[in-house]
Amino acid sequence: MTEPKKTQNLRDWLVDENVSSGRQALAQSWYRGFVGLASSPIAFLGLVIVVLLVLAATFAPWLATHDPYRQDLAQTLLPPSGAHWMGTDDLGRDVWSRLIYGSRTTLYITMLVTVIVAPIGFLVGAISGYVGGWLDTVLMRLTDIFLAFPSLVLALAFSAALGPGIGNAVLAIALTIWPPVARLARAETLTVRNSDYLASARLQGAGLGRVLWWHLVPICLPSIIVRLTLNMASVILTAAGLGFLGLGAQPPVAEWGAMAAAGRQYLIDAWWLTTFPGAAILLVSLAFNLLGDGLRDVLDPRNG
Repeated sequence: MTEPKKTQNLRDWLVDENVSSGRQALAQSWYRGFVGLASSPIAFLGLVIVVLLVLAATFAPWLATHDPYRQDLAQTLLPPSGAHWMGTDDLGRDVWSRLIYGSRTTLYITMLVTVIVAPIGFLVGAISGYVGGWLDTVLMRLTDIFLAFPSLVLALAFSAALGPGIGNAVLAIALTIWPPVARLARAETLTVRNSDYLASARLQGAGLGRVLWWHLVPICLPSIIVRLTLNMASVILTAAGLGFLGLGAQPPVAEWGAMAAAGRQYLIDAWWLTTFPGAAILLVSLAFNLLGDGLRDVLDPRNG
């Protein structure tokens, strides 16, 4: 540790040292993550599939060969061919084009749930672990209540109460995903709550907001990123389940679960209606799991 400059008092020096150490830890975690991810074939495969999903959603108008919402009753239930790569559905719509546009819906739900869950889970867990006492007891018992129910069952209950639609599905899924993130953030906070650098920050007058942002975020962020990445597979499966049951995206919106549900009555004669959406759900869920496992390995400080 370097000596404080003469023109800088001890308080400023301590705060600067604490802030820079948190930033350095975060930067080292990211650097180690990118290097380790490139060296892990399984994790890199998951990353490639996720990138392809993002590209498909971004360039859907150029990748789709037909209008995904245009009905043609003269071309219903056509098998895969050169004109329709994945066949057509019961309304004559091109399955390939609807699958591509369905990636937009899947990515939208996944990203929106993640954006909602990350700050809620972190704040609940970090405040619970840092403050402790009765607040910790109340927040963790609330978390236990949500964890007592299977996430899919709880999402179905919330969706049925809120009504069908993408917005309500996102809210229902978010309400079932945040408890594991809160538990993880609390565990990470408890490991450093009594550390010297947090004690010095408190002595220098740092409030709860400063401690959370400058000291606990760098500590919790790598683990939360891994948890959220693994949760994305669960989000995709839950969203597909809600769509399959008619509680998610509503017609004519292209969504993989709803596409699979629409084709179940033609499962024998038109296998492509359920096979291709189901394969897309399986492949993307597997990709997020592989990516999450790889990130967990490379962001673990014990592997550094």
